[in-house]
Amino acid sequence: MILGQISDIKQILNSPKDIVIVPHRNPDGDAMGSSLGLYHFLNQNEHNVDVIAPNDYPEFLKWLPGNDVVLKYEEQMSICQEKIDRADLIFTLDFNALHRAGDELGKAIETSKADKIMIDHHQQPDDYAAFTYSDVSMSSTCEMVYNFIEMLDQLDKITPEVATCLYTGIMTDTGSFRFQSTTSRTHRVTADLMDKGAVNFQIHNAVYDTNSYSRLQLLGRAMQNLKVLPEYKTAYITLSQEELDTFQFKKGDTEGFVNYGLSLKDVIFAAIFIENQQDAIIKVSLRSKGNFSVNEFSRAHFNGGGHTNAAGGRSHLTLKETVDKFISILPHYKAQLSQ
Repeated sequence: MILGQISDIKQILNSPKDIVIVPHRNPDGDAMGSSLGLYHFLNQNEHNVDVIAPNDYPEFLKWLPGNDVVLKYEEQMSICQEKIDRADLIFTLDFNALHRAGDELGKAIETSKADKIMIDHHQQPDDYAAFTYSDVSMSSTCEMVYNFIEMLDQLDKITPEVATCLYTGIMTDTGSFRFQSTTSRTHRVTADLMDKGAVNFQIHNAVYDTNSYSRLQLLGRAMQNLKVLPEYKTAYITLSQEELDTFQFKKGDTEGFVNYGLSLKDVIFAAIFIENQQDAIIKVSLRSKGNFSVNEFSRAHFNGGGHTNAAGGRSHLTLKETVDKFISILPHYKAQLSQ
């Protein structure tokens, strides 16, 4: 985002506006943290702000300040459409293509007369926004929202609520600050957020230490299903719909499971395949270490994308067929995986 654009945005925000903030479908900690952080920030300037999530999100994020104001497009389509039709400005956060908000909500955003502002750190963004702040080197969209507030010269307006939301998204998208995208700047930003009211140990506890018994049982099954392919330095996990049902799966329960495969010694590529019979798809999550790009792998083979070291995708084959396809592809990447 260039200085001229920031000047234009300052001018737009100089008077009260009707603003809608939209995260991606199946929002995670970074999506909800950035959306609610920006919500609290903009609310201070007398704007009329609404957060519209495409659908529901995990329980471990529903403690976030402002959660009670979030509208869900899937459940409240009529009122959400009214908000979008009335909006002067729509922020799209943590996604770079409108279909990531869901087909219907994506079309509603596209046809809206509102100016669009994209803030996102995923690769290869689409060109739909009047103002685009895209930086794939960033740890998270929450760090980018902090930078956006700084560009507006309003860091003094980061309240404890803003700080808590932004810290949450940075923490979750960096894997508690252990991923390669965590920079010294990231730590300086989170230090400032702590100074401004984010209580780090309380946030960590709320996100990571509130497991249900059934989720831990599901994790146990996932570990039983873990397979390693040492010749490709690859590990993968499968979870069938029957297994999800057995352990009373709730949205968000499999968050982070794929990282257990990546934690194995000598493994640099990990995947998890989760069956969703309702949508007739297999959800695919991919993680890697080093320079092996799961973004390119997912785009090429599983209708997805993301970051170099973290990406997602989907398959319309059966669970077994999807795994067989995955294994059959690996020989083509053996040279890259052997480096």
